[in-house]
Amino acid sequence: MGISSDVPALRRGLAVLQFLAGRPGPVSATAVARELALPRSTTYHLLAELTEAGFATHFPEDRLYGLGVASFELGSAYLRHDPLERLARPVLRRLVDRVDRTAHLGVLHGAEALYLVREQPRQPQSIVSDVGVRLPAHLTASGRAMLARLPAAQVRALFPTAGSFVDRTGRGPRTLPALRALLGVERRQGWSVEDGYVTEGFASVAAPVFDHGERPIAAITVTFRHVCDAGCDETWPELAEDARLAADELTTRIGGRPTK
Repeated sequence: MGISSDVPALRRGLAVLQFLAGRPGPVSATAVARELALPRSTTYHLLAELTEAGFATHFPEDRLYGLGVASFELGSAYLRHDPLERLARPVLRRLVDRVDRTAHLGVLHGAEALYLVREQPRQPQSIVSDVGVRLPAHLTASGRAMLARLPAAQVRALFPTAGSFVDRTGRGPRTLPALRALLGVERRQGWSVEDGYVTEGFASVAAPVFDHGERPIAAITVTFRHVCDAGCDETWPELAEDARLAADELTTRIGGRPTK
């Protein structure tokens, strides 16, 4: 798909973003130039501008480029303008009626999980993850449900230093290797769990929601009281299956493709 040399720079930049968004992981500048039929100098200039603005991320060790945090924020901003919430609310309501626990819809906002919708059972409990609240993504089940489906390079870009790992209760991953190991486990099992990582006495399970390109754009979470005096190693597979079925339903409703 060639890009004519007389197309304005904005359209070229959007073409580069669209190309990056359609790849399963970071790509080289050479691949961008080849696929878009752009001069190498123009390609590097566009990638540099997009990186400076936060819409692309440069991985110098690998000589690759991928989407930047600003691209995810822009996508999250679109989702916050109603379509996803409107489609998710009845799905969450049915989930709550089935499991009798609080359910949330969350999206990634940089290195944080942002909660867009909450549905509660008839006897709700006060919990920190209310609508509009942002929490560290590496500590929340919803955040890690999405992080587990992102390329490793994008996870590294979101958590570049030791200072990126906020601590709330003394539990949860505190380094990038620890986070990667946990994400690997949760990707294989198909859902994420947090038990007292965010608020002591509460636990959550979450499953990812995917767009048409099999990218994680949201997560559905079930949160409940759990005091782990006897241990904090439960994974609640039956409850996680309920969350996964709800996430798959929402994926279908938005025209997405669930991945395995």
